[in-house]
Amino acid sequence: MNEAFRHRRRHGRVRQSGRFFGCLLAGFATIGSPVSAADTRTMMVTNDLVLEKGASWNTRLIVRVSHVTIEGNNATLQGAGIVGDLKSFEQAGVGVLLEGCVDVTIRLLKTRGFATGLVARDCRALRVEDCDFSDNYDNPKHGWGELPPRGGLLLERTRQSVLRHNQAHRVWDGLHLVDSDDNLIEENDFSHCSNTCAKLWRASRNRLLKNNLSHGIRIDRAAGEVHARDSTSVLIESGSDDNYWLRNDITQGGDGIFIRVLNGWVSRGNLFEENDTSYANNNCIESWSPGNTYIRNKATHGSYGFWLGGSDQTVLIGNEAAFNGLPDGNHNAPEPGFGHGGIVIVGGPSSHTVLSGNWCHHNNGGGIVFRGDVASGGARWRTYHWIVQQNRLENNRWGIWGRWGDWIWLARNNTLHNSEGNHLVDVSNLHDTDDDPAVLRAPRAEMLGPTRAVVGRPVQFDASASRDPEGRALHFRWNAGDITGDQPVFDHTFTLPGFYRLGLTVDNGVLADLAWRDLIVSETVTQEIGTENEATQWGFELEGNDDGRGRILFAADADSVAGNASLRFTPNPYPGLYATAIYPGARNADWDFSAKTKVRFWIKAANPNLPGFQNPGPVLWLYGRDATVKIEPAQGRNLFGDLPFSEARWTWMPVTVPLTGNAEWTRQDSGKTDLSHVTALGLSLDSWGAEPFTVWVDGLTAD
Repeated sequence: MNEAFRHRRRHGRVRQSGRFFGCLLAGFATIGSPVSAADTRTMMVTNDLVLEKGASWNTRLIVRVSHVTIEGNNATLQGAGIVGDLKSFEQAGVGVLLEGCVDVTIRLLKTRGFATGLVARDCRALRVEDCDFSDNYDNPKHGWGELPPRGGLLLERTRQSVLRHNQAHRVWDGLHLVDSDDNLIEENDFSHCSNTCAKLWRASRNRLLKNNLSHGIRIDRAAGEVHARDSTSVLIESGSDDNYWLRNDITQGGDGIFIRVLNGWVSRGNLFEENDTSYANNNCIESWSPGNTYIRNKATHGSYGFWLGGSDQTVLIGNEAAFNGLPDGNHNAPEPGFGHGGIVIVGGPSSHTVLSGNWCHHNNGGGIVFRGDVASGGARWRTYHWIVQQNRLENNRWGIWGRWGDWIWLARNNTLHNSEGNHLVDVSNLHDTDDDPAVLRAPRAEMLGPTRAVVGRPVQFDASASRDPEGRALHFRWNAGDITGDQPVFDHTFTLPGFYRLGLTVDNGVLADLAWRDLIVSETVTQEIGTENEATQWGFELEGNDDGRGRILFAADADSVAGNASLRFTPNPYPGLYATAIYPGARNADWDFSAKTKVRFWIKAANPNLPGFQNPGPVLWLYGRDATVKIEPAQGRNLFGDLPFSEARWTWMPVTVPLTGNAEWTRQDSGKTDLSHVTALGLSLDSWGAEPFTVWVDGLTAD
């Protein structure tokens, strides 16, 4: 057998097209020879494999076995992609494909000339080390918008794996994780990519440590192009939660880090520590998601340092945001009023936020900027419940620029040489505390209490476990809309249902800490319609389900508002268009709704399709023996695209549908309507795309 491929196991063999691969080596082209996709041979790996050092083959590998090792010895797998011919790359397939594998190791292998260098699907415990996936599909001239997954490495539904010391340059996406959790991505160089260097989609609990993810950008500066066509070094979206990012180089991107929420599905619980995101063309760090933490990162020399819209429940500690928006540097999209800034939180609610110990300097605008809703002059929403303390705000136009805020705590911020001082307008409940040098550390707020309450029933929240590190006396400020309190324990009986932002500020006279609850207050439901452990009784209709393959899957879920369970349903396969969940599926009820005035329920959703739901929704259907009633949001509104509060992106939203219709709900009758004999009830939603989405419904009732 030719020594180009040696097997560690004495009798191991590799098959291609029913013949032993070793017999075919002489027919291979060299790496420099142009080949077509048809000329690229496919090799099935069944055992441990060792490649000849430095060899080059027009070959792709497919691995569908477990517990094997591929020693690449710096050999190259060459695909059919030809530089300058994008179509040839699009058709070149995958260099290394792993499917359903466990415990596979790949070392010192190069792939080039493919659509994607390596793809792993449904794998676990992979180890890919010291490999090079550069010079696969790349498209720096592409305009705005997405392309199919291509580039360096694509991991789909792959878990508990290690990527270490690999490279991927001059590709579309360096690393793309889809539904892939609990992986270690360490000391790789996925830089100089035309779309993203690292992209996470429904990917959680991954650790990305000390990687080079710089120069994720697509821009033609020579032609005077200003924006980077939504390219970014790091892109995180669609439920990518609890990832840890430490000491990565994320500089020189279109954006540095972009946490995007085009479909309404937020990404929370991510921790960014000591990353450098500087020199971004647009925003060094941009996020539209809540609940993320940024500690000691650098965000300098961009158009903005941090741009955090809709980033509720965010913590920023010890970051540097400097030299952003300078006339001789990056300065895209200046905002009316404040221009640019270091830490800028505008464009969406940002409740329960802590900014402490940050250094914001030499920004062409505000060091720290907040702003409530511009269109309504702060009436629809305000920047709410912030602590801004112990920050150094130096040599900016303004130290703090703020408008339309509420419950803002300012303490011990060092503001020096800001040319226009501070600018705070229309800020209610502003606490700008006097300093006391004896107070060195902030207290720790601790809150015990539920996330659910019922109208008319008392509920208690207890912050008595809060502590000051020096034992100083603490002060308590509770707030939930117009409801306030000033004691360690907060008792209240809510009289109206809905969502409440419950905020707590605990201070020691100078410094403060905060806690909160996303509080759902529901009305008592005497009789739920199908949402309390009756998942098996539901049926469905799917518009466009011409081949009959489409289904809606129903299950009970412990996340509930009323009772002990909610209903969860997922169209899968989803043919697109409207998906309607119907109770009872047999349509054999005989409800008398003639005296009812409304149907009410709580709803939430997770939709991976971009840009989310479309057309009016949710739509309520009432089915009768000879007629149907359709009631939908008026003027084409979809409630998931016009949320009543920011937190409805990730928690429950109350919906009340008037059975007679009104200015906000349109009723259409088909046939002879008789609400005294309703045989079934339906709820419909329509999404862009055709990926399955999930909806939760609870407390469905008519009264």
